[in-house]
Amino acid sequence: MSISDKKITGKLGVMVCGHGSRDQAAVDEFAKLAIRIKEQMPDMPVDYGYLEFATPIIRTGLDALKEQGVTDVLAVPGMLFAAGHAKNDIPSVLNTYQAQSGGMNIHYGRELGIDVKMIRAASARVEEALQAAGDNISRHETMLVVVGRGASDPDANSNVSKVMRLLWEGMGFGWGETAYSGVTFPLVEPALEHAAKLGYKRIVVFPYFLFTGILITRIYDYVDKVAARHPEIEFVKAPYLNDHPLVIETFLDRVREITDGTGNMNCQMCKYRQQVLGFEDEVGLPQESHHHHVEGINDSGGHSHDHDHGHHHDHDHKHGHSHDHGHDHGHGHDHHHHPYPHADHPLGPRTLTDS
Repeated sequence: MSISDKKITGKLGVMVCGHGSRDQAAVDEFAKLAIRIKEQMPDMPVDYGYLEFATPIIRTGLDALKEQGVTDVLAVPGMLFAAGHAKNDIPSVLNTYQAQSGGMNIHYGRELGIDVKMIRAASARVEEALQAAGDNISRHETMLVVVGRGASDPDANSNVSKVMRLLWEGMGFGWGETAYSGVTFPLVEPALEHAAKLGYKRIVVFPYFLFTGILITRIYDYVDKVAARHPEIEFVKAPYLNDHPLVIETFLDRVREITDGTGNMNCQMCKYRQQVLGFEDEVGLPQESHHHHVEGINDSGGHSHDHDHGHHHDHDHKHGHSHDHGHDHGHGHDHHHHPYPHADHPLGPRTLTDS
């Protein structure tokens, strides 16, 4: 039985588990975030601690909760993605404490992860940087580079790429790339040198980090170095996430999930359910198939339908292109999709054709 499987019956408390840093500013920012979480949960004891490099350690925070009469701890990792620290190190500390505590139950939640609120917080930070830079360069002439921490876990690394894609497409940038501050590839400097070759007038570099620290300093330093080599390109340094209100809300969601039960279906990023960045107009639209009229068709050998070919797929894109597939159904219908929000993007979006 995992520590998250035990029934919650006693006095509840919240434990926010951080990694820790040698950078005091990063430690202070994490503590500030924990205080913000506590402010949102005034009826429940809230404490925090770090795995390494800083105090209080996680055990100290758990001791403080125990002294307040807490018997059931709702523990959440203060981390963006689930790599080794969230998957192994923190659970090890929590399991050991639980085994030695004499009756305290610890229920472990999940990392912040890929979440609509986190993407919106990220987009807000990027927007801050764009507003400060000015609107003299269009989004289509701007490239986004999202920098992740980097881990030996490819799953965590792939999540950074997904964040980048959601921001790229949601905000309508001309191009997007992913880089990492360490452990994996591409590192920041070679990634930015590669980006500089692609011909964009502006490159926005966004560190997808929760807190400051030596890595943030290094990322910005590399931006300055590459920018000095390419004066023809405007490099913009976006701020990291820090304690954005939507980050706080996501932490609160993770705590609630422990008591309410976690929905594990991958539907949260569905554009019909949530206000996914850039696709807000499609929230609440009926989820219906546009392809019922071609069910059972076998285009490779014969056609199992018995009506005349020749319908028009009019996708009604903003750029005005109608996709005529050259065959009409006898009942003569139009095939409409909701307008794509970035239909005027210079690199698409048009379906590939033989021509």
